[in-house]
Amino acid sequence: MSFAQAMLATEKEAVKKTLDQAVEYMLSIQHPDGYWWAELEANVTLTAEYVMLHRILGTEAGRPLHKVAKYFLDHQREHGGWELFWGDGGELSTTVEAYFALKMLGYSPDHPSMQAARKFVLARGGITKCRIFTKLHLALFGAYPWEGIPALPPWIMELPEWFPFTIYEMASWARSSTVPLLIVCDKKPVWAQDGLNVDELYVGGRENADFSLPKDDGIFTIGNIFVGLDKVFKLADKMGLVPFKEKSLKHAETWVLEHQDEPGDWAGIIPAMLNSLLAFHSLGYPTTHDVVVRGLSAIDRFGIETEDSFHIQPCVSPVWDTGLMVIGLRDAGLPADHPALVKAGEWLISKQIHRKGDWAIKNKTGQPGGWAFEFYNDFYPDVDDTAVIIMALHRVKLPDEKKRLESIRIATEWVLSMQCKKGGWAAFDVDNDLDLLNQIPYGDLKAMIDPCTADLTGRVLEMLGRTGYKADKAVIDRAIAFLHKEIEPEGCWFGRWGVNYIYGTSGVINGLVHIGVDPREAYVMSAIQWLYAHQNEDGGWGETCDSYKDRTLMGEGVSTASQTAWALLGLIAGGEGHSDAVRRGVEYLVKTQQSEGNWNEAEFTGTGFPCHFYINYHYYRYYFPLMALGRYYHQTR
Repeated sequence: MSFAQAMLATEKEAVKKTLDQAVEYMLSIQHPDGYWWAELEANVTLTAEYVMLHRILGTEAGRPLHKVAKYFLDHQREHGGWELFWGDGGELSTTVEAYFALKMLGYSPDHPSMQAARKFVLARGGITKCRIFTKLHLALFGAYPWEGIPALPPWIMELPEWFPFTIYEMASWARSSTVPLLIVCDKKPVWAQDGLNVDELYVGGRENADFSLPKDDGIFTIGNIFVGLDKVFKLADKMGLVPFKEKSLKHAETWVLEHQDEPGDWAGIIPAMLNSLLAFHSLGYPTTHDVVVRGLSAIDRFGIETEDSFHIQPCVSPVWDTGLMVIGLRDAGLPADHPALVKAGEWLISKQIHRKGDWAIKNKTGQPGGWAFEFYNDFYPDVDDTAVIIMALHRVKLPDEKKRLESIRIATEWVLSMQCKKGGWAAFDVDNDLDLLNQIPYGDLKAMIDPCTADLTGRVLEMLGRTGYKADKAVIDRAIAFLHKEIEPEGCWFGRWGVNYIYGTSGVINGLVHIGVDPREAYVMSAIQWLYAHQNEDGGWGETCDSYKDRTLMGEGVSTASQTAWALLGLIAGGEGHSDAVRRGVEYLVKTQQSEGNWNEAEFTGTGFPCHFYINYHYYRYYFPLMALGRYYHQTR
C-alpha cells in the first residue's frame, strides 16, 4: 500500500468512526413513538407575547410565568438589547417586547437590565421606530395609540374569488395571523393595567411622539399611496361607513373557528394561535369556552420548561426532523428495514394529511396527500416537508409495502399539482406572488406572500430524481427554466428557507443533478466554483444571516456544522466528492464532532422571514452532517 493509499484509508476510518458515533447518538434520541423532534430556537418576542396574552386573559395561574424572567435575562446581551439571531448586535422591536414583558413580570425600570435595555431602545429611535406587530401588542395595553396602527378593513373577507385581492393572496402564515386580527383591530381593545406603560421608551416623551405611519422617500410611491388609503379607511371607520362590517366580522370569526385543528392549534404557528385567542377574547368568549381552552393548551405544548426557565417556540418540527433524520441515517448506512427506520416510516405515514386545506382554494385540481411541519396542522401541508418525507419513505422498507408506495404516490401527485405558473414551487400555496401586498403599511416585515423559490424547486427536482417518478417533461423543463432565471450574478442561488446562498446553491445543485442535468453544464459548474470560493480556512463553511440584507456577505461567516454539510452535499452531488476542498470540509466535521456523537452550533441557520425572523433548528447540526459524511464515505450523491 502506498503512503497516499494509507492516508486515504486512515481518513476513511476516521469518517467511519464519526458516522458510527453519530448514528448511535441519533438512535438514542428517537422518541418511543418513532419520531425525532428538537427545539426550534428563535428570538424572545413570542415568549413576551405569551406573557402579554395571559395577562390579558387572566390565565397566568398554573403556568410557569415566574420562570420567564430568567429566560429573558439569560438572553439579554452586553449592549442591553435582545437579538434576532446570535451575534446580530441587537434589534429594536425584540428589545422593546422583552422590556415590556419584564415590566409586566414585576421588574422595575430602575433594575440594571432594564436601564441597559432602555438605553439601547432610545439610542435606536424608541418605540415609534418599532415594527407594526410590536406597536399592536403595546396598543392592547394602551401603551401605544390605536390610531398609529394600520387599518385592517374587515370587508376583505367578502371579496369574491375573482377579485385581484382576497385573503388567499396572502401567504398562509400571514393569512392565519391576519384574519383574527381583523376582529381585534376592529374592536381596538385596551386592556389597561394599573401603572403599566412604557412611556420611558419614547424619545422626547410620549406626548411629543409622532404616531403617523412611516412614508417612503418620494411622493407617488406605492407605499405612500397605501398610507393615503389607510387614512381613508380610518375616516370611513370613524364615520360608520365600513361596508358589510358586521357580516365581515362574523365571517372572520367563523373562518377562525373552522381553521382550528382538533387539538386546538391554528396553522401550527404561535402568531396565529395568539391572535386567534385575542380575537375570541375581544368577542367576549370566556376562558372556559372549549375553543379557548384547546387553544391555550396548544400554545402550552410549544413551551420548553427547565428547572428555572420557560420560553415558547415559534413552531414545532417533528415531521421535518423525522424525515431528514431518516435520510441522514440511510446515508450513514443504516439498513432500510432497521427497526428505528420502520417505526419512523410508519409514524410518518400516520401523519399524512388526507383532507383539503387552504391550498385547494387556488389549486383546483390537486388531491390531498401532503405533510405539514408540525404534529397538528391539517389546513397547511407544505411542499418542502412533503418532498422530504417522500424521499425518506422511498428509502425505507416497511411491513406494509403497498401502503408505503401508495403514500408516496399520492404525495408526489399533490406536489406536482402545486407547481406555480413561473415553473417553480412555493411552500404552501400556488401562485401566491402578489408582491403589492408587501407595500401595505401592515406588511412591514415584507413577508406577506409565498412565491416560488429556488431552494424549494431544487428540493422537488431532487425528490423526483431520487424516486424515479416519471413526471411530464414539460414540468421538469419549466422548473429548470425557472432556476435559470433565479441564478444570482455571482453564480449561486438565494436560500429562502435556510441561511442563505450556501443553502440555496446546495439545494439547487442537488435538484438539477438528480433530475438529470449534467454537472459539467456551465451554470452548474459556476455554482460549484462559488461554493469552493467561500470555503473558510478551517475547512468549513458558514454564512451570516446578515447576508440577506448585505450582498457583500454572501457565503461569509464562521463555519458551522449545518452549513458545512450543505456545501459538501452540493459539491458531492456535483461530482466533486474526491476534491481536496471536500476532504477538508469532511475533516472539519470529523474534528468538531462532540464526544456524544453530535455537533454544537450556536448560530441560527434557519430562516423564517429574511431580515426579520430566524431559527436555530437544534437538529440541523445533527442530520445534515450525517448526510454529508455518509455520502462522502459511500461516495453516493
